[in-house]
Amino acid sequence: MTLAAAHADSGDTAWLLAATALVLLMTPGLALFYGGMVRAKSVLNMLMMSFVSIALVTVVWLVAGYSLAFTGDLGGGLIGGLENAGMAGVSPAGLHGTVPTLLFATFQLTFAVITAALISGAVADRTRFGAWLVLVPVWTLLVYVPVTHWVWGPGGWIGAKLGALDFAGGLPVEITSGASGLALCLVLGPRLGFKKDAMRPHSLPMVMLGAGLLWFGWFGFNAGSALGANGLAAAAFLNTMAAGCTGLLGWLLVEQKRDGHPTTLGAASGAVAGLVAITPSCGTVSLLGALAVGLAAGVVCSYAVGWKFRLNYDDSLDVVGVHLVGGVIGTLLIGLFADKALTGGPEGLLYGGGLGLLGRQLVAVLAVAGYAFAVTYGLGRLLDRTIGLRASEEEERTGLDLTVHAETAYDHGVLGHGAPVRKAESPA
Repeated sequence: MTLAAAHADSGDTAWLLAATALVLLMTPGLALFYGGMVRAKSVLNMLMMSFVSIALVTVVWLVAGYSLAFTGDLGGGLIGGLENAGMAGVSPAGLHGTVPTLLFATFQLTFAVITAALISGAVADRTRFGAWLVLVPVWTLLVYVPVTHWVWGPGGWIGAKLGALDFAGGLPVEITSGASGLALCLVLGPRLGFKKDAMRPHSLPMVMLGAGLLWFGWFGFNAGSALGANGLAAAAFLNTMAAGCTGLLGWLLVEQKRDGHPTTLGAASGAVAGLVAITPSCGTVSLLGALAVGLAAGVVCSYAVGWKFRLNYDDSLDVVGVHLVGGVIGTLLIGLFADKALTGGPEGLLYGGGLGLLGRQLVAVLAVAGYAFAVTYGLGRLLDRTIGLRASEEEERTGLDLTVHAETAYDHGVLGHGAPVRKAESPA
């Protein structure tokens, strides 16, 4: 038995190992979810944007991200230090609570990975892949890492000083990705044919499969954030299940009333909306609160995805309508439904806690959304003016799969079984 195993709680460690793997699985699940929602000519590019995020964010996180997010504090809760840059000083024997520090760092890494990948849905079909390779690591360091320190880092101004609650990532994951997606939508402009051409999902079975994998992985995301195999993890697990279900049902009810047809895309989107909203609140609200949070997200987000047509921003796969709006709903509703049986103290307005917690949640939402939007907009503008952020009109019309990756996902009788185009195979 190693020194780390002698001191770490074996049950907590085993659960967090499993939860880490579950959260990592969410990114391939997201790739399928997004991949099914785009047109067939860009599905491989969509998959690649998620998969390459795993590699890019992992390197950045291990080199500097983890240390800046979770080590020390500089500037009054704004950012951490570099004591553990390159994971220096983090030994197998080190502990974070009852689990190895190395495991905690890896668990948090999987959060950073999927947050960056989420943004790709807002800019699908029109983003240069080379620019994405630059955007992801820089965005991770400038946006995700500081916000994570604010919320969960030692001395972070939102969590430790303000006292706002976020159990599993409504602020650093959902709101940052949604606000950043909105910023990049405005930088890029709409897709060719936006509001004119049909841009339907090319594979709804793929969407449903991706949604199922996301739901499965979300149990690790939320229940794993208890950092132990305990009652709090069980409550977060059950709340996650409940909110996903009411989110799905809420979205379908709106579709039935508004359009006369409950759809598979609506079911998948509603489940994800409920899961997004319960992420910050799964460890702070009762079961009844979780049911209400999921239902609110399913109903509101089903309307929010249509805002892009009225406000003329092209959020390709509804990252703003689902992740930003859902994250805001879940974070704010903590101020109504927080139960001291789970929080250990703070209570929401409906539990006799007054308006104080709701006010703190609102301050946190506005600060994180504003910061993420502003920094991402500036970064997007910089990349667009230097290396170019948007694909060319020809690339967009032909499809990014063929023009960027020299591959196609399906055999349409042109390339044969979706094989890569080699120079020898190209037309003379």
